[in-house]
Amino acid sequence: MEEIIAKIKAQIAAITADIDKVGNKAAQARVRKATLALEKLGKEYRKASLK
Repeated sequence: MEEIIAKIKAQIAAITADIDKVGNKAAQARVRKATLALEKLGKEYRKASLK
């Protein structure tokens, strides 16, 4: 569970690093990719929290 939380925090940090770069297409792509990974981590967290 703690490992999943650490991964979620890392994804959020990656998103916040690029989210302010308006107009930078590469940064926007990284944010989109990171949000998809964050969604998967959220599902993992939900499964782990119900156990």
